[in-house]
Amino acid sequence: MVTTAYLQKAYSGKKVFLTGHTGFKGTWLLQILHNAGAIVKGYSLAPEKADDLYNQINGDSLCTSVIGDICAAEKLKKELLDFQPDYVIHFAAQALVKRGYDQPLYTFLANAQGTAHVLDAMRFLDKKCVGLMITTDKVYDNPERGLPFSEDDKLGGYDPYSASKASAEIVIDSYRRSFFNPAQYEKHQKSIAAARAGNVIGGGDYSDDRIIPDMVRSLAQHVNTIVRNPKSIRPWQHVLEPLGAYLLLAGKLYDSPTQYCSAFNLGPNPGDMLTVEELVNIFFKCYGRGQFETQINPNAPHEAKLLLLDSTKAKDELGWVPKMDARTAIEWTANWYADDSKSAHEKCISQINSYFS
Repeated sequence: MVTTAYLQKAYSGKKVFLTGHTGFKGTWLLQILHNAGAIVKGYSLAPEKADDLYNQINGDSLCTSVIGDICAAEKLKKELLDFQPDYVIHFAAQALVKRGYDQPLYTFLANAQGTAHVLDAMRFLDKKCVGLMITTDKVYDNPERGLPFSEDDKLGGYDPYSASKASAEIVIDSYRRSFFNPAQYEKHQKSIAAARAGNVIGGGDYSDDRIIPDMVRSLAQHVNTIVRNPKSIRPWQHVLEPLGAYLLLAGKLYDSPTQYCSAFNLGPNPGDMLTVEELVNIFFKCYGRGQFETQINPNAPHEAKLLLLDSTKAKDELGWVPKMDARTAIEWTANWYADDSKSAHEKCISQINSYFS
């Protein structure tokens, strides 16, 4: 399992090039890496909102921050090569399903071509380096039959976001086979893996079109939360669950460079799932107040109602298992938002220390 001691051993003094460091998951990972003694250079677009978590914790104080688009291949390459990282962790993406419908071309460009830009820059890095590419649980062709997906199931995607992430997986596999083949590791010294997780929740998320940020905004305005898909089932995870798994996988790749060069699902335990309605009720109960109303739009763009992951491979090969169930993840998240006695940074550090202790 991943502990504070493990993180310090694996990352203290190591250089980590982190794309998407200003995003929700990227900001949480930045704090974990900083605590572990890593030297981080972030590359990302600027935070979209004044209250984004990165701004709240003064993320610029935790890393060397470069504001840039993942689509700017030459700038990205220069920043990566100038840094000479030991690890590259690639989060940067257009990460919202609804925005994917509104901006399909940019979604494909950022998610598929942007991933190629990161991997291609690594081709010119003349040193040992681990590349961890973060995709999503939505990379699978999902007929919604109620069966969990394993890593060798068919990739696909109905909506542009899901399809762009499935495309990114194909890009990752191509670069791994063509340029970073484990059989030629002594020549290129790169270890590449992909990590698939999703439906992540946690304190400090203020993104658009996500259920918990929608609830937090409604609570602040003292209005009912609008719930559009109350019966949709999701494998909800606290943000620290996949982040711990990412760092475990990357650390294992660094120590055993040819052993884990593949894709890994990182989802909750089997059967640990709740509907959107159940999540909302648990969150409001823990927060202490809040109400919702249902508004179903029959003309809304398609989004999967059911999505399950089989994480047996991660458990067997990495020794990783989730520490929280979905209810606990929701409670930790509600407590983060409800606690006005501490700063965002203090709340994050407290939960990080508790999780990795």
